[in-house]
Amino acid sequence: MKHLNDSDITNMIGEDFRPDDNETKKQVRKSLHLSKLVPQTNAPTPEHTTIDFHNHTEQEAWTMLVQVAESGIRSATVITGASGILKTKFQQWATESIIAPRIISFAPLNNGSFAVKFFKRTQK
Repeated sequence: MKHLNDSDITNMIGEDFRPDDNETKKQVRKSLHLSKLVPQTNAPTPEHTTIDFHNHTEQEAWTMLVQVAESGIRSATVITGASGILKTKFQQWATESIIAPRIISFAPLNNGSFAVKFFKRTQK
């Protein structure tokens, strides 16, 4: 991960950018979110992750599941909660949705979570 410096800012904005004081530099860094690290593009995909649907809407839960299914992660623990719509919806998604072909198997771990295995992502 790389921290961006003043020359990086200049390269992004152009040669006309000349901060005249430290306060201007701080404001630019803050507005461009430069206090955060820039992730490396070649970071390896983890083999396993956990998705917790608690305190999420149905749409948010669906989005999280699709992101994991498309990410190349091979397995996940999906926490749906013991009751509620997301437990039922997850089972429908895993068997009937557009991501169902990406799922090798899913099995309950307990009354509110599932172990999910995904097919290996194919290169495009």
